[in-house]
Amino acid sequence: MKKYAVLVLSGILLFSLFLIVGCRSDGKEKLAEMQIRDSTIIDREYHLEATMLGYFAKDGTRNPTLYANKGDRVRINITNGETMTHDIALEKIGVKSETLLEKGSTTKITFWAENDDTYYCTVPGHRAAGMVGKFEIVEGDLSTQVIAGIVPFKNGKPLNLGFERGNLSDWKAEGEAFKKPLFNRLSTVYDTDEQIGFDGDFFLSSGGTTNYKLKGTLTSVPFEVTHPFASFKVSGGALADTRVEIVESDTENVIFKSTGQGRATLQPVVVDLRDYLKKNIFIRIIDNESGTSPIPYIRDDKWAHINFDDFLFYPERPNFPNELYQKDIIVLPPLDPVLNSGLSGKEAAKAMTLPKDFKITLAAAEPDVVRPISFTIDARGRLWVVEGHTYPVPAEEGKGKDRILIFEDTNGDGTLDKRKVFIEGLNMASGIEVGMGGVWVGAAPYLMFIPIDEDSDKPAGPPEILLDGWGLHDTHEVLNNLRWGPDGWLYGVHGIFTHSNVGKPGSTDDQRTKLNAGVWRYHPTKHEFELYSEGTSNPWGIDFNDYGHPFITVCVIPHMYHVIQGARYQRQGRSSHFNPYTYDDIKTIADHVHYLGDRGPHAGNFRSAAAGGGHAHAGAMIYLGGNTWPQEYHNTIFMNNINGSKLNNDKLWRSGSGYKASHKKDFLDMNDSWSQWLNFKYDPSGSVFAIDWYDQNQCHSKNPDVHDKTLGRIFKITHKDDKWVKVDLSKASDLELVEYQLNENEWYVRIARTILQERGPNPKVHEALKEILIENPDVTRKLRALWTLHVTNGLNENDLNGLLQDSNEYIRSWAIQLLCENKKVSPQTLKLFDAMAENDDSPLVRLYLTSGMQRLELTNRWVVLETLMKKSEDVDDHNIPLMLWYAFEPLVALDTERALKIAEQTKIPQILNYTIRRIGDINTGETKKTLTNLKGRLNKNATSEKGAAIILIDSILKE
Repeated sequence: MKKYAVLVLSGILLFSLFLIVGCRSDGKEKLAEMQIRDSTIIDREYHLEATMLGYFAKDGTRNPTLYANKGDRVRINITNGETMTHDIALEKIGVKSETLLEKGSTTKITFWAENDDTYYCTVPGHRAAGMVGKFEIVEGDLSTQVIAGIVPFKNGKPLNLGFERGNLSDWKAEGEAFKKPLFNRLSTVYDTDEQIGFDGDFFLSSGGTTNYKLKGTLTSVPFEVTHPFASFKVSGGALADTRVEIVESDTENVIFKSTGQGRATLQPVVVDLRDYLKKNIFIRIIDNESGTSPIPYIRDDKWAHINFDDFLFYPERPNFPNELYQKDIIVLPPLDPVLNSGLSGKEAAKAMTLPKDFKITLAAAEPDVVRPISFTIDARGRLWVVEGHTYPVPAEEGKGKDRILIFEDTNGDGTLDKRKVFIEGLNMASGIEVGMGGVWVGAAPYLMFIPIDEDSDKPAGPPEILLDGWGLHDTHEVLNNLRWGPDGWLYGVHGIFTHSNVGKPGSTDDQRTKLNAGVWRYHPTKHEFELYSEGTSNPWGIDFNDYGHPFITVCVIPHMYHVIQGARYQRQGRSSHFNPYTYDDIKTIADHVHYLGDRGPHAGNFRSAAAGGGHAHAGAMIYLGGNTWPQEYHNTIFMNNINGSKLNNDKLWRSGSGYKASHKKDFLDMNDSWSQWLNFKYDPSGSVFAIDWYDQNQCHSKNPDVHDKTLGRIFKITHKDDKWVKVDLSKASDLELVEYQLNENEWYVRIARTILQERGPNPKVHEALKEILIENPDVTRKLRALWTLHVTNGLNENDLNGLLQDSNEYIRSWAIQLLCENKKVSPQTLKLFDAMAENDDSPLVRLYLTSGMQRLELTNRWVVLETLMKKSEDVDDHNIPLMLWYAFEPLVALDTERALKIAEQTKIPQILNYTIRRIGDINTGETKKTLTNLKGRLNKNATSEKGAAIILIDSILKE
């Protein structure tokens, strides 16, 4: 009875609707268009697996085009194929699913099919990585017709190219992988939920995920090409050494090849054979991949195999709904050969490959040195080495196991034959520098100073905690690589996944500095701490070139950055800058990466010898060690490639306001997978010492048991022209130390400058340095004099103002930085800055002006920044546009109308858009009125750039 009543009521409602529509003048047309839609019915449903490589259909298709008839109710389901954040969305209609994280979790979108669209993952970077496909509206039947293939014949008999005879007749097997390669539906070479998708009773595999380590080759008999097209089915690893090749018999040229795409499901591949009709070909199935990882914490690649089935000819090109296109396969290169591992120190040195006229010697090894994590070289040429026994788990307060050793070569034979223990009981020590009366140690959560008793080489007192609050969240990304800068500050670097809040002991939160990835500095006498620049990933090396410009080497993201004071750099992952109005950051200066393949930096590790070895780098040395090494290495930067066991070498060259870095031939091959050089520095002879944290495990782990606790080495690289010298610069007179500023070996320059800084002001020193600054024709020598004058308090504002007029851009730019050091300048200096902004033709000088503005009071920035923003020549500069924004952004909130007026006149396009966004972020009635008025002004003289600004304003006002 109830069911009947519902039907009657439904009929009445439909009839009433008909009457209402029919009474309208256009009712007949509306009735014809009207459809009653039932949202509970799904007309078309798709199931996809979501991974960073793309969305995969059950038949193996990557990012398949999804079809529907107009008006269909469509549902797209996705299952997360990995433990990573994914979702799915339609671009035009804006529907979006929930976000997945766990492997195997599912979500969906449901919508009415009205127009063509694009489906994609909204997680930043995932669409660009390949998670995107098409949704298309079609008319009529959605099914695809596939034409039948033709089995190749030889000598009048069909060939066994589909393996339905259950054997390998017509094939020749070599190696282990194809001894028993035929499998049926009951085979256990894959997990039970994997869909192979083969026809008939058998398919061929070189091992599946069960016997993936096996290698071998399977070759068919030659046969004639009788039709213009062919296809075969393939799956398995997307690896260079797991592939199917079609080979012309007469020439043995490979005319076609295909890998799988890292999945089990067999997919058809189409081969164009029109140029080979009537010729003989053969099929070669290759598996030269063992999949075995050389690193214990990285799992084997179980896709290191190849699957094959059903080679067929076709009279015309066949079309398959799940065809595997070569453009969709992201192939990994072959594994690098592991030539050696677990060698003794002497054997490791013998195994290394160096350029002509260089040699390497073992300077020290276990048990004399174990787990060397950082080192420096003192004024006597001795090595101060930190042993990191506590890593990776911090010990309880007072129970640290780290220590500092002092090594010395007493006779110049390359062996560090004298060894002392300076201090023991440190905890999580990770960086060291000597000078200014003591040892400076980074040992999170502390930056410490340990005074030295020079007579005994022992501490002259207990460690003094200068700063605390250094994080330990990720203990391989703590503060590290301490190094004196040319300006007299102690510099260091810090990783992204450790979060620090640094200040003097007892400081309140508002007196501290928050940092994760970045370059920091600490002044040894003023006891001031600063974040010098922000961003990158896990830098583990910093050095300065001949012009005092710092560079850092990093991991995972592109590896090379020219560090500018106040800059914000690309950050690993999706971490945010501390300033939410950054909007964009400065990218790498490298024109290359040190890994191969298109699957990202981690996938390229252990497969990238030809490109430099992989994405992980440690150490940074810009070689300035004198004239004995060939000139080609001077002012180039060296870094160790941890996964590749190579010493990479990049050329640094000026470009605009900054630099570019290009890959030179790798300097040294360790040829040893356990080798892990963490840093290297040149000494008084121009030779280079390197510390090696020798360990089978090549990456950080919180589990201390995966790291070896007994190994460590120090090596020395020498050129045939290097001459060992015994020195002690601490005994030199002040004027002798001034003379060392002219030495060809930068080691003397830096040590002498630090000693003079420690000794303090001296009029005779200042006089001698000013003579070099004025008269020496070499700008690098002028700069050395300038820096040493600065650290010894030998310059005043008038001196530096005079240098603003110097003919050399490096002198002018450094004068700007030193004038802004104390974060305030006189009105006279500010006027000179204004004039330089207007007239200086050097992009380097304009960069230093822009950087300097960030250090000045907001009210002193306006004129210089307004002038610099009118420089059209800086539009495409690598650094200046964003550095201008970082300096200008606080002014927007200070005086919105004035800032907007400047932004409207700028020649730097992004400044206007950023200013609009910043005003929008203030989000008051007054700022909305300001943006509305701006839109009116832009509409009067519309251009493409102003059009983009108008669209941006509209989007902000709608929120």
